[in-house]
Amino acid sequence: MSISCLIVDDEPLARSLMTDYVKKVPYLSLLEACSSPLMAIEILRKTPVDLLFLDIQMPEITGISLLKALQKKPMVILTTAYSEYALEGYELDVVDYLLKPITFERFLRAVDKVNLRLNTAPAAIVTPADKTTPDPSQPFVFVKDGTKLVKVRWDDILFVEGLKDYVTIHTKQQKIVTLQRLKSLEEQLPAEKFIRIHHSYIVAVEAIDVIHKGEVQIGSATIPISDTYRKAFKDFTDKNQMQ
Repeated sequence: MSISCLIVDDEPLARSLMTDYVKKVPYLSLLEACSSPLMAIEILRKTPVDLLFLDIQMPEITGISLLKALQKKPMVILTTAYSEYALEGYELDVVDYLLKPITFERFLRAVDKVNLRLNTAPAAIVTPADKTTPDPSQPFVFVKDGTKLVKVRWDDILFVEGLKDYVTIHTKQQKIVTLQRLKSLEEQLPAEKFIRIHHSYIVAVEAIDVIHKGEVQIGSATIPISDTYRKAFKDFTDKNQMQ
């Protein structure tokens, strides 16, 4: 499957580098390398694109403003020299966030994420007898992945990440990507073991290592606590805090 892509960056050297990188990946097909966000908007209005490589700091409008203005969004990989935009990028459901200077290895990992999501067969969380509520005596679920059913134990899950119609289950052993809404999965998870801390994240209570300044640390992953879920999470931590 070929993935059509558009590069948007006002820096000629950055456009040239990204163009070279795209040409090295057999399944990427470059539609255009644009120097202006306004040029990109015109192209996107006329031609559907699977993937957008988008710089943030540009004249006329920023990449973030462009992304917010699009009614029908392709998958997006942000490319920038400024790390302070990372959280906003996650809020806008971007696939990845590449900090300049971008190496080809890091570029390839980002586009592999896109390829995986575009080529993942529809998958869903299923339980025996099509149960819609968690069974306390059942310590696992089966994840349907194409023609396979993969067993995922509750105790192996570290956190779950939602991105548009996809869910990534981060376990101790692997990451499993399924085509499903986070809300649907949340209804399957036992409430005593998992807590939602962000519109894009559910974490396993047992996996939390550190809570600090509006963030949760699980292993090497740092996950933000959003305002929407802050009070409920604080009530939970207060209830379980050692006196």
